[in-house]
Amino acid sequence: MAKKPTSKTKKPAPPQPEDIFLEPLSDALSRRYLAYALSTITARALPDVRDGMKPVHRRILYAMRQMRLKPEGSYKKSAKVVGEVMGNFHPHGDQAIYDAMVRLVQDFSVRVPLVDGQGNFGNIDGDNAAAMRYTESRLTKAAELLLDGIDENTVDFRETYDGEGKEPIVLPAAFPHLLANGATGIAVGMATSIPPHNVAELIDASIHLIKFPNASAKTLVEKYVSGPDFPTGGVCVEPKENIIEAYATGRGSFRLRAKWELEQLERGKYQIVITEMPYQVQKSKLIEKIADLINNKKLPILTDVRDESAEDIRLVLEPKSQNVEPDTLMGQVFRLTDLETRFSLNMNVLDKDLTPSVMGLREVLQAFLDHRKEVLQRGTQNRLEQIAKRLEILEGMMIVYLNLDEVIRIIRFEDDVKGELKKAFKLTDNQVEAVLNTRLRSLRKLEEMELKRELKELRAEQKELKALLKSDDGQWKKIAEQLRETKKVFDPKSADGKRRTLITDAPDEDEIDLSDLIEKEPVTVVVSEKGWVRTMKGHLEDTKGIKYRDGDRQGFIIPCQTTDKLMVFATNGKFYTLDVNDLPGGRGNGEPVRLMIDLGNEHELANVFVYQGDRVLLLAGTSGHGLYAKEEDCLATTRKGKQVLNVPAGAEARVCRLLDAEPGKTDYVAVIGTKKRLLIFEATELPLMTRGKGVQLQKYSGDELLDAKVFSKKEGFTWADRAGRVQSESKWKPWLGKRAQVGKLPPKGFSSSGKFGG
Repeated sequence: MAKKPTSKTKKPAPPQPEDIFLEPLSDALSRRYLAYALSTITARALPDVRDGMKPVHRRILYAMRQMRLKPEGSYKKSAKVVGEVMGNFHPHGDQAIYDAMVRLVQDFSVRVPLVDGQGNFGNIDGDNAAAMRYTESRLTKAAELLLDGIDENTVDFRETYDGEGKEPIVLPAAFPHLLANGATGIAVGMATSIPPHNVAELIDASIHLIKFPNASAKTLVEKYVSGPDFPTGGVCVEPKENIIEAYATGRGSFRLRAKWELEQLERGKYQIVITEMPYQVQKSKLIEKIADLINNKKLPILTDVRDESAEDIRLVLEPKSQNVEPDTLMGQVFRLTDLETRFSLNMNVLDKDLTPSVMGLREVLQAFLDHRKEVLQRGTQNRLEQIAKRLEILEGMMIVYLNLDEVIRIIRFEDDVKGELKKAFKLTDNQVEAVLNTRLRSLRKLEEMELKRELKELRAEQKELKALLKSDDGQWKKIAEQLRETKKVFDPKSADGKRRTLITDAPDEDEIDLSDLIEKEPVTVVVSEKGWVRTMKGHLEDTKGIKYRDGDRQGFIIPCQTTDKLMVFATNGKFYTLDVNDLPGGRGNGEPVRLMIDLGNEHELANVFVYQGDRVLLLAGTSGHGLYAKEEDCLATTRKGKQVLNVPAGAEARVCRLLDAEPGKTDYVAVIGTKKRLLIFEATELPLMTRGKGVQLQKYSGDELLDAKVFSKKEGFTWADRAGRVQSESKWKPWLGKRAQVGKLPPKGFSSSGKFGG
């Protein structure tokens, strides 16, 4: 229960007039949102081009260095590291810090792990890491290279969030970490996506850039950085010209595939073994998706998928047919699964002024080299300052050795020892302090020789360093030497340093005719009037025994094969295509066809037939418009179907007649409306189209088109009565006219349904 205010409770001070100011809400919101956006961009999402780090990663490494978690040292609990980072440097949640730290451990997430973990840090199956209280960590050798020289005034520091300490703005970074481990991030209005690369290749490219500052991205790609190098390996099948273009502009994408091997089995059989996964694809989810595709008959080329992985990846795919070439089979698998992915390249990074910009490969490496030059200059200047301080001390000590007796006398008998020493030998305060702090045992001849030697060496080093600061070529030469030394840690011949991702062009792959993988069997497709579809084995002779749902009845009975395609023509004028092999079995009442295609409840099925591909269709709507269309032009490839007959508002598609060929001069079209007006005209008056409204077949006033058909002069005009008997009219020419006329009453004995039937 809330406490009641008492007289002793201090009330908040009322706002003063100077604390209140009027401002439009839009201005206040825009200014605050801009501040938030800039904070997100610079402090969270985008990495720094110089060290390739986001603030959280930089703070983790620096905190671990402060904790002396060296590669050769002992491990410490990850919870202790997270607490140190959160308490001193990173004012955010501990879980966010730990997640960032876990990624630096995972050798399947980063190409160069920066944290050496002990315990469960997750796996490629997508399992999460253990809680931070169970895992331990320390720095790796690569992390030490990024931090090397940080205490030598090589980089700037800033105050921590609480103002009680200092943290580095950027790390010295002895190798191009931005490209080595890559980065991903989403900021406000911008994002970054950089794949990992091979460190040895990056160093070679950097050294080449030192020698030839104007080297193009094409040269760097063709000679050194051939493409991304993902920690999980795989095969990059992007064309070389696309890779060059991507690295030149800083934008593009890479097509990445799993690496696979062919294993021969007994009796001429084979199986496919996946040995390397595409980057950031979780193995467990991939297996689940492939299994679903197999069960749903979306991947009929396979019969099973098994995970036989131990320490190495081993994913086994069993082909359904041994007659399919392995390359062709894998081409189909790549198209339908995440065994082939695309990794986007968007090198949107922060430059040294913390300004977001998209850089190409050359610009990124040049920014790294410029940073290394600044680190070298600042480190050299720091060393010169240390040498100057040491030389000052050594020169004072040499004066002591040359005048040892007088120095001892002053120390023993004078009251103001410091003043007398400074006056007698013109020493500085630092030199006097050094003399007075010298132990008696150091006043030996050997110590004097050591001082002379050290003095000589320091003066020589000072001379070299001063010459280095004055020589731009000398500085670049020194940076190249440092890079060559760093490359030894990432030896391309070692297991960790060698390239893992193979770069190659995509092979030419033949399309698989999936019908070849389906066992050809006779079936009967049953479609009810309300659109429920099912398949029954064999070609049924007696269809009267087929049962339907209550209130439903027979619609279409279609004998066909399991390898056939079914064409569905709906009253919206669209064609839909279904594979007979994918239709539900004959148990029960089947499934609604609307679940298989995008057909609204306001539309019905006008016709269903087996696709042959070489026929012509007569299509007509209730508005009286119609056209011819080739059957092959009506084949749909998606659930949305293919619009062929454009139906006016208020009308619907009604007629879909199958013709063996396009009608000629001896063929005629018969059209009848709901008011039973029959019109016959030459079939050549209708156009052959791929899509459209068509032309007017018959003129109506208050009624609509009911049926239409094509017949030849030789066979004559016929229709079917209610009993299915074929009736004919030999003298049909009185109904012959031109397209778009009204027509006349049909002949006596014409079907009472008003349709031609058949």
